[in-house]
Amino acid sequence: MSVLAAEPRSIRLSAPKWRLRTGRWLSPALLLVLWELGSRTGVIPTRVLAAPSVVAQTLWSMIVSGELASNLAVSLARAAAGLAIGLVVGVALALVAGLSRRGETGVDPLMQLGRTLPSLALTPLFIVWFGIGETPKITLIAVATVFPIYLNLFAGIRGVDAKLIEAARSFGLSGWQLIVHAILPGALPSFLVGLRYALGVAVLVLVVAEQINASAGLGYLINNARDFMRTDVIVVCLLVYATLGLSADLIVRALEARALAWRTSFLKS
Repeated sequence: MSVLAAEPRSIRLSAPKWRLRTGRWLSPALLLVLWELGSRTGVIPTRVLAAPSVVAQTLWSMIVSGELASNLAVSLARAAAGLAIGLVVGVALALVAGLSRRGETGVDPLMQLGRTLPSLALTPLFIVWFGIGETPKITLIAVATVFPIYLNLFAGIRGVDAKLIEAARSFGLSGWQLIVHAILPGALPSFLVGLRYALGVAVLVLVVAEQINASAGLGYLINNARDFMRTDVIVVCLLVYATLGLSADLIVRALEARALAWRTSFLKS
């Protein structure tokens, strides 16, 4: 009985990987087919949602004309500027709070208070302070990305193995040498986790930030498309936003694989 009962399980476990991978694409493909049929039969009106074929044609025309590339470059510049500011501030504050008890007393309460505030709720205040130019857009992204960087790096610094610190001191390391060669490498995995979160947050906040009177960028395209009921352009821009998020995650994963190659888990994988 036990042998017979085990056969189906062994068969299931030995199923070809290509079949499992192919199966993962069945539901998205079915959704696209139903979406196209619904659009062609009039079940889904064009003003509500353009057909996938129309979206594909619009995407190609925007690529050929250069409209998508030019506006994408503007959006990437905003996201990069905001992320760079958030990265520098987050790392600096995490080092101050993580390496010193006095620094933690002065910095951590303010950061814990700030992270409970929805960053998007600051949009009206930033408009009052900075106007409707590029400054509020970049500042909004910077503020939103500071907290994932700070929280994860702070936790990583405080979570460094005490035995690692003792081993580094036994080799004569102290002061900045101890920080650079022992503490920061030990906190690197946590920092990279924070960077992954920050990149995702930067893309999400970029969507909202570009609604602030943008004259170029993906948000500008979406606003114009909304005014002219061009749902095909809106879907194209949303797909680009999603691609940016996935690409950012893949970049950090590749960085993790190289920077953390010394970890056993990476070597085994």
